[in-house]
Amino acid sequence: SLRPQELRSGCFWRGVLAEAVATLIFVGVVLGASAAPGPLAPALAGGLVAGALACTLGAPQANPALTLALLCTRKLGALRGATGLLAQCAGAVLASAAARLALPDDAGFVTRVSAAGTAGQALAWETFATFQLALAAFATANRAAPQGGLALGSAVAAGALAAGPVSGGSMNPARSLGPAIVTGIWDSHWVSPRHPRVPPDSDPSVGMG
Repeated sequence: SLRPQELRSGCFWRGVLAEAVATLIFVGVVLGASAAPGPLAPALAGGLVAGALACTLGAPQANPALTLALLCTRKLGALRGATGLLAQCAGAVLASAAARLALPDDAGFVTRVSAAGTAGQALAWETFATFQLALAAFATANRAAPQGGLALGSAVAAGALAAGPVSGGSMNPARSLGPAIVTGIWDSHWVSPRHPRVPPDSDPSVGMG
C-alpha cells in the first residue's frame, strides 16, 4: 500500500540514495571490467562488488529484478519500491555515461546474445541465472553481513559465468538499461532485456543481477 508519510522520513531517502549509489558503483565496476577480453573479468568483478556492497551499504538491491521480487512478495512497500527502481535506473545511466567518457571503446558495454544460441535459449538462461540470484538474496536476507555478502557475490559471479556465453548474463535490468540508453543500442531489447547478436567467436560481456 502507498504511504505518502514515508516521503518525510530521512531513513526512506537514505535507502533511496543507497540504491542509486550502489547501482552506480556496481554498473561502473562491471562496465570497467568489460573492457578486458573474455567474460571472466566482468563476472568476477560483478561478484566481488556485489558482495562488498552487501557488506557496506546495508544490503541494497541495486537490481530492479530483486526489487520487483520484493514487491511481488510484499516485503517492500509500493512507494519505496517505485522510488528504488527509479534510483537504480538513474545510477546505472550515470555509471554508463561516465564509463563511456572514461573508456575508449564502448562496444562491450551492452550485453549481447551470442549467435551460437537462440533467443529462447538466451531467455531461459537469463531467467535461470536471475532466479538463482533472487533465491540467494532471499535466503541471505537475515544473515550477517560477511556470510550474506559472500553468498550474494558468489551467486552473481556464478550466474554471469553460466549465462554469459548465451545471453550476456546480465541478471540486472538496470545494468542492461544504462548502457542501452547511453549508446542508443536497443535492437531486440527484451532478454534482460535481449540484446543484439554477436558472432560466436566474440565474447559477450557479462554483468550482474
